[in-house]
Formats: sequence, C-alpha cells, structure tokens
Amino acid sequence: MALHALSVDVEEYFQVEGLANAVDRDEWDRLESRVVGQTSALLDLFAVEGVRATFFTLGWVAERHPGLIARIVAEGHELACHGYGHQMITRLGPAAFRDDLRRAKAALEAAGGVAVAGYRAPTFSVVRETFWALDVLRDEGFLYDASIFPIRHDRYGVPDFPRHPHRLGPGPGEGLVEFPSSTLRLFGRNVPLGGGGYLRLLPMAYTLAGLRRLAHEGPFMVYLHPWEVDPHQPRFELGRLATFRGYRNLDTMAARLTTLVRNFAFGPVRAVLEAEGLLSPAAPRKVA
Repeated sequence: MALHALSVDVEEYFQVEGLANAVDRDEWDRLESRVVGQTSALLDLFAVEGVRATFFTLGWVAERHPGLIARIVAEGHELACHGYGHQMITRLGPAAFRDDLRRAKAALEAAGGVAVAGYRAPTFSVVRETFWALDVLRDEGFLYDASIFPIRHDRYGVPDFPRHPHRLGPGPGEGLVEFPSSTLRLFGRNVPLGGGGYLRLLPMAYTLAGLRRLAHEGPFMVYLHPWEVDPHQPRFELGRLATFRGYRNLDTMAARLTTLVRNFAFGPVRAVLEAEGLLSPAAPRKVA
C-alpha cells in the first residue's frame, strides 16, 4: 500500500490567523494554554493506530513546552518547523523571515535534540508574492517545504502551482523539494481535500472518495491542528464565517481522523518524500 503524508501544525488555539484581529499577541502568555493536552490526544491516537506523522511546530510552543517536543521525537514522529510566532510571511520581509526561521529552528532543535529539515508556513503563506521565501528556506538548510496550496482562497493559494510533490527547478528555491497540500482536479479547477477545515467541514464521503481517487495519482497530504480535536476550548466572539471555519465539527474531528488512518497508509512527510526518491534516506541527525 502506498504511503501518504500525515501532518500536524502544532500551535495554540488562540494563535490561528482567524483570531489575529481578536487576540493581541501580548495576551498570548496570559491565556489558557491547551496545546500540550490537545497534541497529547493526537499522539495517543497515533500510538493506538500505529501511525507516525510530521509535527510542524511553532518555536514559541517549543520554548514553553519542551517536554511535548521531546515526546514527539521519542515516539518516532518527525519534528518540523512552523515558524516561530505564527506570522504570515506576507507580513514579513526576507530579513525578518530569516530571523523568524532561525529563532524557530533553534528552539525546536534545542527541545527535540534532532535536526529539523522541513517547513510549513503559517496559513500557507508561501504565495506568488513571497516565493523569495523558498530561497531563504534552502539557504538556511531546509530540505523541503510544505507551504503551497494550489487553490484560490481569500488568504492564500497559488492555483496554477503543480499539485504533486516535486523538486523545484530553476527559479525561486531551486533544489528545494515542495510537497503541496492536496487538491482534486474537478471541472477544470483545483479543489481542496483532506486537511484542516476541509476535513472538518466537508462530508466524510467526499473526503474518502477524493483521497481514493487522488491515491492513484501519487502520495497525498493530510493536515490538521491540535485545537481541531478539542471541542471544549475557549471560544471567541467572531463573525459568522470565522465562527463556522473555526468551530464547526470540532467534536467529530478525532473520529474523522481515525477513519482516515484506518483506510490509508500514513507516515511522516520526509518518509513519503524518501519513498518517492525526492530525498535521500537518512536517519534523524542529532544536534547538541
């Protein structure tokens, strides 16, 4: 059975982009932290089901909860980078992005004791205007990126970007491997599939049928956030669309995820890229 990528974007429930205008960054350390319990619930589920995943984690989280990072690594999952403080790259220039990346990578490697090779931008914010970030990632020693979503969306997306994992050719990020988020090609356009809100909000029959179809094209990517399996998290007053996107079906997400891991073979992103011949097999490198 072909191997597909399972990934988790490790962040607090109050750090999502949908709350950027509702929660000030200065308040983060005064709000209830729930990321350890939420992520531990996912780790427990993965242990029961015998699957491994990639945890794209914020440096901010790693600094405050090093024990969680140590558990992720100890249980055989891949540790990867989600930036430091969940700032969209569209709000950063190259110098600020490089600083954010270095700070996050240092925090993750200090807590996990292993080298970090993969990156996913907050809110998939590697878009056409920020393709310069791919050069920064490559120059900072990252081997792959998983930040580009080949769809049209109000916050992100590069709709004409190649839909499957590949090594970038001449141009931004040359030599870096990109694993785009998964889409189906329907009626001449790309539609999102199997991750985050799309996994929570769309019918499970659509997700399963779509992923089975996509599996014939090659490996696909499933992603989610720890807060998506926590229906009891504190909630904020938001507009109708943001409330729908952020809070609907939180109580069904764990069951949906369990269904997925019982229907497909999943592994960490790096393991999938190695199986596809896009990265050389290598044991996780320890760091001091």
